[in-house]
Amino acid sequence: MTRIATRSYPFRTAEMLRQQGVHPVLARLYAARGLSDARELASELNALIAPAGLLHIDAAAVFLADAIAAGKKMTIVADYDCDGATACAVGLRGLRALGARVDYIVPNRFEYGYGLTPEIVELTAREKSPDIIVTVDNGIASIDGVAEANRRGIEVVVTDHHLPAATLPAARVIVNPNQPECGFPSKNLAGVGVMFYVLLALRAELRRRGVFDAQNQPKLDSLLDLVALGTVADVVKLDANNRILVTQGLKRMRAGRMHAGIAALFRAAGREARKATPFDLGFGVGPRLNAAGRLSDMSLGIECLTTDDEGRAWAIAQQLDGINRERRDIEAGMQDTALALLESFNPADKTTISVFDASWHQGVIGIVASRLKDKFYRPTITFAPAGDGMIKGSGRSISGFHLRDALDLVSKQAPSLIDKFGGHSMAAGLSIRADMFEGFQAAFEAVGQNQLTKNQLERVLETDGPLEDAYFSPQFIELLDSQVWGQGFAPPVFCDEFRVLNQRILKEKHLKLLLEKNGRQYDAIWFGHVDSLPDRATVAFRLDANEFNGITRVQLMVEHAEPA
Repeated sequence: MTRIATRSYPFRTAEMLRQQGVHPVLARLYAARGLSDARELASELNALIAPAGLLHIDAAAVFLADAIAAGKKMTIVADYDCDGATACAVGLRGLRALGARVDYIVPNRFEYGYGLTPEIVELTAREKSPDIIVTVDNGIASIDGVAEANRRGIEVVVTDHHLPAATLPAARVIVNPNQPECGFPSKNLAGVGVMFYVLLALRAELRRRGVFDAQNQPKLDSLLDLVALGTVADVVKLDANNRILVTQGLKRMRAGRMHAGIAALFRAAGREARKATPFDLGFGVGPRLNAAGRLSDMSLGIECLTTDDEGRAWAIAQQLDGINRERRDIEAGMQDTALALLESFNPADKTTISVFDASWHQGVIGIVASRLKDKFYRPTITFAPAGDGMIKGSGRSISGFHLRDALDLVSKQAPSLIDKFGGHSMAAGLSIRADMFEGFQAAFEAVGQNQLTKNQLERVLETDGPLEDAYFSPQFIELLDSQVWGQGFAPPVFCDEFRVLNQRILKEKHLKLLLEKNGRQYDAIWFGHVDSLPDRATVAFRLDANEFNGITRVQLMVEHAEPA
């Protein structure tokens, strides 16, 4: 069941925002999302929280500046998702611009799994012979891997944003806004954001040493297209600080000042960079980059982001697009299997979903978990074989259920069940023995039964209520699209009662509608839905500008509808 609810907002706050020059509709949208001052909408780089607030960042800057001066060799160890790839590209480009000797390695997820493992340290030592390893988007849980690096005389700088366990690795320096005692106001930086901050601090340290001055220092803002992509694709909360990073990155993309690889990925996705939105990054560009890590090797994606050769970037982007199409085919087959396995699943009786199939692909289980979570609105973990009698799980959660903490609870209550786990509140991963699957399934469900209430298990579609007739216009849609919406700063969904004048099914899977309100007619479409609506319906919708033959018309993208 889905229930439509209208977000409340403090009227006085909205009025204050309006008096500060904010558009009246935007004023109430922002007030409903917790903003109280127009200054929180600042998008210039000088409004970023200063790097000094990140625990140990000055120590990292001094250590890396000393290493550059001594000509030491660095190797970045990256994660194999979009955040990891962009963080790696930012690290490579930024550190090289600041004078470092730096290379990278990215674990193949099927051979080495996630993070700085002892095996990856051994491989890195053999292939790269570094003096220093810098982790990006991983490392906070790599206690054994850091110990192995220390044993080999390789110093480790951890840059990460994941939640730490009770014990931290014995790295030379750790920069992570979520580590204990770090007072950085934004805990929501993505891995790429943390790496960007380290570069800002390193550049400031090199200025202090007289290596650069304000005129001749490398321009790190050129990396913001990469920072924006990784931030949006990792679905971290777009708080005020992250919105600045994303806004600045989008500004560069729209102006055509982006790296060759990002321009090529936009082209491969059939999207226009001059109109770039967070939606394009999350659903067009990001998945093509992620596909490399899911099915192949993320070094292909990293090469796409680090080459300045437009021809090479385009060739790789086409390759990534092909891998992404293959990923979609695999995903569709896995989804069919999952739905068959869940044929007798009754959401009324269960609070969680855990599902495993021996034919599934490790690289795609996270997407399938996300689709099942969306369909059934239950915290979901999907498992695939990982060899040697092990299976790997990837989970997605619903609002109010902290997935990593839930796994921690399972691990404490039944210590023999989980081999290892990690992640965030909304997404997490784990490894278990295949013969432990049913035991895990029961233990995870027990945690769900204990923690989730009936209300939490009901999907609530939050809307912003009715929209005045005057704002059903391409100009207003353009204004909305120019703002940065995303995780934790939800894009506007409006809701109103309409007369249904006409409805037909397109391509056997979409409902095309003609709606009427106050004498005005609107085209609307409800993707993935074929059940007809009554003559009067309450419709929750997003606004979309539909261009055809040079004419732009307003179209309503239906999120949910029910009898009025």
